[in-house]
Amino acid sequence: MFAVLDLGLDLDVWPWVWLGTAIVFALVELIFIGGSFLLLPFAASAFIAAILAFYDVSVEIQWAVFVFGGGVLFAALYQWARKFMSENTMAPGVGADRLVGMAGIVTAPIYPDDVSRGGRVALAGESWGAIVEGVDPIPEGARVTVVSLIGTRVIVKPLSPTPPASAGREDP
Repeated sequence: MFAVLDLGLDLDVWPWVWLGTAIVFALVELIFIGGSFLLLPFAASAFIAAILAFYDVSVEIQWAVFVFGGGVLFAALYQWARKFMSENTMAPGVGADRLVGMAGIVTAPIYPDDVSRGGRVALAGESWGAIVEGVDPIPEGARVTVVSLIGTRVIVKPLSPTPPASAGREDP
């Protein structure tokens, strides 16, 4: 009627085969794949198959638990991961993008043709390299707002019209 699965192994060896398979899959998952959970469901199903083998359940059922149980665990973990990722997206304004729209103070003059990257802006207690959005330079001490980012530099525009660069401050 049904052929018994005979791979030439003694029935007392199967629990150790499944335990070895579970350990190898778990180690490959953790060391080489880097925790992407591709083999972890099959490591778990191999461990369950090992428990069944210790209780002398037939080899066919052990294989079914390993293959189908691993597939079901994989599908369930995949669905959970998709749900988790869709519910836990990064909110706008996280990371460097949080600076867009923020006001700051120029700590080193910003020139439109700044090839030396000397323009600096103080934002939220941090000093950022800055590029001016327009064609007019922005002097030190001017208040600016961040328009966008390019790499590690913020693009700023003045909050109020910039005084001419030749206009000096009067000292009392």
